[in-house]
Amino acid sequence: MKRIDLVLLISVLFLTLFGLFMIYDASSYVAFRDFADKYHYIKDQFFWVILGAVALGFFSHFDYHKFYNLALPIMVFAIALLILVFVPGVGVKLLGARRWINLHFTLLQPSEFVKLALSTYLAAWFSNKEKGRLWAFLLLLAFIIFLVMLEPDMGTAAIILFEGIVIYFLSGAKTIYFVIMGPVIAVLGLIFAKLEPYRAARLTTFLNVSQNVDSTSYHVRQILIALGSGGLTGVGIGNSLQKYAFLPESTTDSIFAIIAEELGFLGSLAIIFVFIIVIWRGFRIATNAKDLFGKLLAGGIISFLAGQIMINLAAQTALLPLTGIPLPFISYGGSALIINLAAIGILLNISKQSKV
Repeated sequence: MKRIDLVLLISVLFLTLFGLFMIYDASSYVAFRDFADKYHYIKDQFFWVILGAVALGFFSHFDYHKFYNLALPIMVFAIALLILVFVPGVGVKLLGARRWINLHFTLLQPSEFVKLALSTYLAAWFSNKEKGRLWAFLLLLAFIIFLVMLEPDMGTAAIILFEGIVIYFLSGAKTIYFVIMGPVIAVLGLIFAKLEPYRAARLTTFLNVSQNVDSTSYHVRQILIALGSGGLTGVGIGNSLQKYAFLPESTTDSIFAIIAEELGFLGSLAIIFVFIIVIWRGFRIATNAKDLFGKLLAGGIISFLAGQIMINLAAQTALLPLTGIPLPFISYGGSALIINLAAIGILLNISKQSKV
């Protein structure tokens, strides 16, 4: 057994602790306005960080090979959770979406668990050679994406699709499959974006940010104002103006805009660099895994983390339409943070048993 990957561990711990600081910074005004407690969001996040740290520590010592036999039960359980969000009295509807299960003491978001469950299941399935499984793979992936789209959550559906394709590619699938699937996925994505009015509005905003500021372009405009206000070195820690209820979702999806406003281009670049290190170490662990199951499991984990990072940052810099995807390890939210830290724990365990 080797030592754990300290570069990956330190990078993730830095991002998580930095996230705690930025959540308090970005939320204190809104928390006091809504809950008469400026520490409301940071107390929640601190509790989730503790749970996530426990999960990271546990899975860094839990032999990842044991997931092979647990893959099917984990996948079935994840799909059952996805279905439960639509059960009255169990699922919770917020802001027009059904994405959560009411545990009474907190809310659980099953789609976050599905990302890790799918990596585990596909890694176990594809670690054995089998002919003619393309259609079975596409059917499973389509079913999961269908359930996620019903919530509706197109951003998470896109990440699950990306994750599944990466694992299938790493398993040795023919390149021609991906050449064919690319245009089909692009067309279907455009169709689904047009079907829901709020998604169509986001796409329209992305294509024409200069439309009426009172319409859907408001969120994007406030993000761009935050980025522009930050300049090269930022306005200084704690000096953001956008956090005073101007910027929607300032502690979740749009927390990077607050970071950019306070730390500027250079500070934002430093945070992005840390994320690049995390992605690099993750794919390095996948490359050096001693068996195909470990390679596919690590590849799946780092692909859904990388997908979230890239989509969030692209949306926050107006390179993609807004999707509602949180920034891993930094954004406010319990389900995502705990699952992401647990996934890092699995990566660390794979790295301890790697070939080099």
